[in-house]
Parts: sequence; C-alpha cells; structure tokens
Amino acid sequence: MKPNATPFALERFLPYRLSVLSNVVSGAIAALYRDRFGLAIPEWRCMAVLGRFAPLTAGEVAARTAMDKVQVSRAIAALKARGLALQATDPGDRRRTKLALTAKGKRMHARIVPLAHAAEAKLLAGFDSGERLALGALLEKLGRAARTL
Repeated sequence: MKPNATPFALERFLPYRLSVLSNVVSGAIAALYRDRFGLAIPEWRCMAVLGRFAPLTAGEVAARTAMDKVQVSRAIAALKARGLALQATDPGDRRRTKLALTAKGKRMHARIVPLAHAAEAKLLAGFDSGERLALGALLEKLGRAARTL
C-alpha cells in the first residue's frame, strides 16, 4: 500500500453492505418458511415468482429471481417432488416447457404470502411513509445503475 493511501474499508463498501443486509434479511425471513413449510430460500423464490407470473420457463424463473439456472433447476425439482409445481410442454412451442404451481402449491403460496408481508412490515416499521417511498425509489435507481456495470 502506498504511504498515505486510505485503507479499503470493507464495512463501508456498498456492495458488501448490501450483500450482508440481504443475507441477514433473507435468513430471518427464510426461517419462517423453512420451519413451517420446509422450503429453502431458492424454493420459496421460485414458488413466489410462479405464484405471481406463471406459467414460466425455467430461464424466465432464473431471470426474475436473479438466481443461476442450476439453483432454479434444483429448486424446481424439489417443488415438483413435493407436488408443489408442475412442468408441461408449452403449447405455443413444443420444444419448451412451462412451469406453474399445482393446486397444493397455490394453497401453500397463499399461506406464506401473509407471513412474508408481515415480516416486511416488521422490517419497515421504523420507516415513515416518505422514507418507504424514498427507499423504494433509491433501490430502483441503484438496480438500474447496477445493471449498467
């Protein structure tokens, strides 16, 4: 290191702070659906996306969750094995398959969503409405900037 050079302060480095915060928040919320429903984080993320946007291809699930295709494949396999998701040939393109939640998966999704909303409300309880709006706008702006890196 050069003399007079400022040392790298990892604890103030934004990507590191975001990663740590994401891990803390995801881990705390994941305990809810892991303990009550036996779902791992990737499984819940796939289920949440399918609950909102199905039918989707595995590639579309990967894109919407920002998970790699291997994680998505494993999560989908676990959901299918438990009868929570199904895969069917896309009628518009018989070379592709589309994923969706089964009736059982939809029921589980409906039970988890209120828990997720409650956890989010608890997390944001210390923010007033203006701060919540500002946080949302800043996260969107940061996401756009990150996609240009």
